[in-house]
Amino acid sequence: MSDETRSNEAGRVPCAAELADRAAIAEIIALHCRGVDRADEEALKSCYWPDATTAYGQDDVPAHIFCAQLVSAIRAFLQTHHMVTNSICAFDGAQARVESYLVAFHYLVSEGGKDSEMTYLGRYLDLFEKRGDIWKIKHREPVMSWSQNVATTHDSKHPALSALRQAARYPDDIVYK
Repeated sequence: MSDETRSNEAGRVPCAAELADRAAIAEIIALHCRGVDRADEEALKSCYWPDATTAYGQDDVPAHIFCAQLVSAIRAFLQTHHMVTNSICAFDGAQARVESYLVAFHYLVSEGGKDSEMTYLGRYLDLFEKRGDIWKIKHREPVMSWSQNVATTHDSKHPALSALRQAARYPDDIVYK
């Protein structure tokens, strides 16, 4: 089945080419989460085409400029953890509209010792584009469902956790070793 004749009927068995396309898109979505959480600008930029845009506010902005700004902003948090769960892809030739559910945790250290956690729940609405054999984001718009802010309950000295390696930002995280 060619890209042009691909059906988006729910429950349809996808062909091997579509499975490969879905895997490539899923990899970009996961790499974007890593790029945010590790504050890795190059990983983030590699998820977007050079002419891509994002709409994290009211206006579309060039994605590569946004990636640089995001890295600076994300470093305000001690840690972040982004998870994408359900993703739905609708293919149209060399483009795919992808809706992915997102849960993101943000750990903010307070000078007064009252650290907080902000949890964000929402979705990414992405337009992916395939150029040659490469899928990347052409446009991304997050949609918020809700968020919550609470005092943290993190205890890094807890016996079950104290021996574990701690996550870090780029280039210090173990994934880059």
